[in-house]
This record gives sequence, structure tokens and C-alpha cells, in this order.
Amino acid sequence: MASANVTYGEAKTNPGARPKWGSALWSNPWPRFLARRLLGAAIALIALVIVVFLMVRIIPGDPIEKILGTNATPTSVATLRHSLGLDDSLWMQFRHYIAHLVRGDLGSSIAFASVGGGGTAISTLVRQRIGSSLLLAGSGLALVLFVGVPLGMLFGSLTRENRHRRIELMFTGLASVLSSIPDYLSATILAFIFAVQLRVLPVDSAGISGLILPALAVASAATFYFARLTRVETLNVLAQDYIRTARAKRLPWRVIMFRHTLPNILTSVLTLSGLIFAQLIGGTILVETVFNRPGLGTTLVQGVLASDYPVIQAVILLLGLLVICVNLLVDILLGILDPRTLAKSS
Repeated sequence: MASANVTYGEAKTNPGARPKWGSALWSNPWPRFLARRLLGAAIALIALVIVVFLMVRIIPGDPIEKILGTNATPTSVATLRHSLGLDDSLWMQFRHYIAHLVRGDLGSSIAFASVGGGGTAISTLVRQRIGSSLLLAGSGLALVLFVGVPLGMLFGSLTRENRHRRIELMFTGLASVLSSIPDYLSATILAFIFAVQLRVLPVDSAGISGLILPALAVASAATFYFARLTRVETLNVLAQDYIRTARAKRLPWRVIMFRHTLPNILTSVLTLSGLIFAQLIGGTILVETVFNRPGLGTTLVQGVLASDYPVIQAVILLLGLLVICVNLLVDILLGILDPRTLAKSS
């Protein structure tokens, strides 16, 4: 009878042997892949917490002075500073910050605080406003994927093998210009054209109609940037031998594009979508301010103007955590769709 304590390699050469459970499990690339990705996400999160805490202390301005005004008495200033813990050393403030994070307490907003130390809980502000920001970022990502990918594939198909040079120059030039326009400028232009001049779309409506202009503003530059990259990936795939074989078999072009080309650019599309989502998160901060949407972006801007440390820390930390989670999800999807990713990272 085979021994129960044999290695997985011995089990492969000896079918009658039973491998150790741990050895068989760890021989699977998925545990190592997930361990690496989770460790990387944890390190990124720790670095984010430290950087955010130190960064907000560099912002010029005294939050106590902005809350109480320049005519406040030294006693009231000292009382509020002590109640908010701002008179502690930097190390003590960091210890209190970590202790509250572990308990899930994001703190209270200094901007709404009183001399007695009361304030509005940041968790309440987040619950009220995070939905608007997620909806805007999600809508922008949907526009980037469902417009940028077909657009890039279309022009990749038209300009393959150096065909239609004029169309290629027109697309690359126009896409380069449009992808370089800042989000706040796109938001201003769209608001001026469709809300002020044509009056066909509202600027600050809470319904679906009020989401159209902000979503277009946050996704416009990223869409054309994504389309340029998709076109390059499409050209690379169309130059492969299996595409030539499919064309030699006289398969319909739509079959070649959607059955053979699209699946082979999905890995690149997924990889880029994680980076694009991080860009969209940054764009929502400016776009929400232009369109006066009550989201995390406007909350962050108000916190910076008021030197509201807890609000700034909480919003940046949440946005960073969201980006880390999305990139982790993208890595897992890449591992499912392309097993070669597991082999490279194991």
C-alpha cells in the first residue's frame, strides 16, 4: 500500500501514491496567485494610510482658525484644539487615527465641529454621498468600455496592413487631441453647449438626465485614450497567423472580429480598465465640483478648503481603497480568462 506521506511529485510518477493535502493544494497556481495579489493589496493599503495621514498635515491653513474665525479668543482656540486632539504629537495623532480605523470609525468633521468638540460623523457623510460618486464613476467606465473598445476595433480593422492612411492620421490626431483635454475643461464645455446654449440637458439634476453630462465629461478623454490603445492591440492581433488562416478560410469579417479578435484583446482591455478606473475616480472629483453633484469629490474639495483633516483622510482613503479593490478584481479576472497570468506570477 502507498504511504500517505508522499510528495505531490511522487504522486505524479506513482499513481498509487496519495499526495499530502497541503502539497497538492500548494501545487495549484491559484493559492500562490491569490496570496501574492492579496499581499500586494495589503502593502498598498498600508502605504496609502500612512501617506494620506502625513499628506493632509502639509496642507496650509489652520482648521481651528477657519472654524472659529480670526477673532476667536485663545481660550476657545485651545479648547477646540484639545477636544479634536490637534495639540497632541504627530505620533499620538497617528496612533489615535489607526485605532479609530481598526474600529471602523472615520471620525467627525472638523468643519461642522463646535467648541465642545461635536461634529458630523464622516460615516454619515460617506453613506449619503458615496452612491453618487460610484454611479458617476461606473457610468464613465461603462462609456469607456462600450464606446472605446468598438471604436478602437473599428479603426483597427479599417487601418490594418497600412490601409486608409488618411483615416489613420485623422483618427490618431483627433483621438490624441481629445484624450488630452482635462476633465474640468470637458465638463465646462459640455455644460456651456448642452445646458446653457441648447438647454437640452440639466446641469445639477438628481435624475438620470442630470447624470448624462457629468458621465460624458468624466469619460470623454479616457474613451479616446482607450480607443487608441484598443486600435493598437487590434492591429497586433490581426497580424497573427491564425487570423490569416481564418481569412484564408473565407470566414465572414464579423466572425473574425468578434470570435477571434475580440477574445484575444480582452486581457489587454481588462488590464487597461483597472488603470482607467483609477483615472475616472480622479476625474469625478473635478467633474462633481463643476456640476455641483453631492458626491465624495465635492466633499473632498470642501474638506481641503476648510483644512478638515478627518474628511480629507477619509475620502482619499476610501477612493484609494476602491481603486485597490478594483485592480485586485481585475487581476483575478485576468487569471480566470488567461491562465498564463497564473504561470507568470507563480
